[in-house]
Amino acid sequence: MKNTRRELLKTAAMATAAVTISRQGVVVAEDTKSPGEKLNLAGVGVGGMGNHNLKACAAENIVALCDVDQDYAAKTYKEFPKAKIYVDYREMLDKQKDIDAVIIATPDHTHAMIAMAAIRAGKHVYVQKPLTYSVYEARVLTEAAREKKVMTQMGNQGHSGDGTRLVREWVEASVVGAIREVDVWTNRPVWPQGIEVARPKETPPVPATLDWDKWLGPAPERPYHPAYVPGNWRAWCDFGTGALGDLGCHLLDAPFWALRLKYPIGVEACISTYWEDLWKRVEPRHQTFPRSTIVRYKFPARGDLPPVKLTWWDGGMMPPRPEGVPADEKLGDDDGGVIFVGEKGVLICGCYGRNPRVYPGELMKDLPQTPQRIERIPGDMNGHEKDWVRACKTGKPASSNFEHSGPLSEMVLMGNLAVRFPNRPLDWDGEKMQVTNDAKANAFVRREYRQGWTL
Repeated sequence: MKNTRRELLKTAAMATAAVTISRQGVVVAEDTKSPGEKLNLAGVGVGGMGNHNLKACAAENIVALCDVDQDYAAKTYKEFPKAKIYVDYREMLDKQKDIDAVIIATPDHTHAMIAMAAIRAGKHVYVQKPLTYSVYEARVLTEAAREKKVMTQMGNQGHSGDGTRLVREWVEASVVGAIREVDVWTNRPVWPQGIEVARPKETPPVPATLDWDKWLGPAPERPYHPAYVPGNWRAWCDFGTGALGDLGCHLLDAPFWALRLKYPIGVEACISTYWEDLWKRVEPRHQTFPRSTIVRYKFPARGDLPPVKLTWWDGGMMPPRPEGVPADEKLGDDDGGVIFVGEKGVLICGCYGRNPRVYPGELMKDLPQTPQRIERIPGDMNGHEKDWVRACKTGKPASSNFEHSGPLSEMVLMGNLAVRFPNRPLDWDGEKMQVTNDAKANAFVRREYRQGWTL
């Protein structure tokens, strides 16, 4: 459903007049602009995905850019020459009071620190996936955004896509019947991971264009090495969240939303034994994520929906091909896919909810042509950033606001917690945010920060 300019202006006027509650149950912002006004946007972490996010918002005023790696960010600086440049996001937020909203696309381990500072300063925030590094951070960030009434969005662009919405409509229409089992997989990692567990022994000089201390942020102290920066930090447990953190918020989003999931009640992982054996022999704690993992989630019944077992596969591991799916039919796409196993058949989609279809074929042929019941986001996935910009201006929450993406990130990060403590079931009390049967695992729900850094 597309909004006319008149409708948007009316929505903006209503949002400015008072704080209201949206149909999603999210408190909307008091400080809004009319759709015709431009936002003053800042970017933190602008050399990689942040560059793409900023380009998607190029119609707004890009007033500030912040990055600790001047060489990596140089291209973006040239593309937005009017923006003021900073190395420290804290200085940026303190000095530049004209900023309305902040796009955060730094490595995973610094998401929460930067987003929290922006939220406390009253700025709307767009944060790359996964929302945070730890379960605890996702919870407190969601609560802070709710308290401050800022507009939020996580960078899982598939949630703004038509495919994800179609998947939910088909599930709710019971096209394949009741669903009790889901398989999700990815081609990740596509970076070096699970091969070298020990830290690099060399200590090359830090490049003059990189502020290594600020890049480390809250992570434990360690010498600079190009094995981490700029691209392979995802593999390292102190900085990234591995294959599950990279693609989980994209691939797990469709089942999380369509099946009305929230907190799992149990999680268990098994991992490549090569990685586990090396870890025991070489290092006191994990250094990189394993080459491959299988993570099994258990979810309770939700209202009229039955319990669900959801299994995550990565590193080349794949679920069995469902009966009724032709042998020459590609499961998912190059990034991965999702299989919903129903009583009457299976529903399969690719990453981001792309290309959903059902098997056996007669289910697809006879699929009810029901009207769209879920609002579509203009521009499909390419409109994800613009959907957030619209939210900032009108006060109507964005598609993957933290009320949705916070719990989704907690689910993803609980899987990583199980990866750290493999081959043992972890019982999870989501409301209390506690692993109830393993004190060592529970200690990783809330990470320790390097001295001088607090959330």
